[in-house]
Amino acid sequence: MAGMTQILPAAELSATEPADLALLLTRAYELGESLVRSASAAEYAYWKAEVLQDAKVQDLKKQFLQAKEKFAECERFGRFHPDYNAALEQVYEAQKRLDEVESVRKYKAAENSLDELLTDISRTLAFAVSQSIKVPDNNPNPKASGCGNGGSCSCGSGGCG
Repeated sequence: MAGMTQILPAAELSATEPADLALLLTRAYELGESLVRSASAAEYAYWKAEVLQDAKVQDLKKQFLQAKEKFAECERFGRFHPDYNAALEQVYEAQKRLDEVESVRKYKAAENSLDELLTDISRTLAFAVSQSIKVPDNNPNPKASGCGNGGSCSCGSGGCG
């Protein structure tokens, strides 16, 4: 992200001058093109292709999906289904076998790296508009504070108003 220190064109405008929407969209397109050409995106694409071409991974993925399907059947009846724990254990085992494959581990690491980059960019853009704006990300357990995250505004409901 060292090359991302350039001032955005909208930031050069005075507060009273409205930004040209066409210019903003052009810059967004250019940013997207830069992301596609980034090392993070290249690494992600490489490992994704490796995972898709790996017959062992595809077989393990099939086993994992079958285990998930069996568990979903048990889950419909709740924890009291006689096969619930065994089915859940099969899901964990299948996931563990998948995670032991190097290409899967590297793919997940590259995916997380790219996701972090995209989240950082989203935050940078959003916070340029307002510090209280919500920025979506893929983190199921956000650590951020502020509005909608149970932070200092004490809104709790996810919206400050």
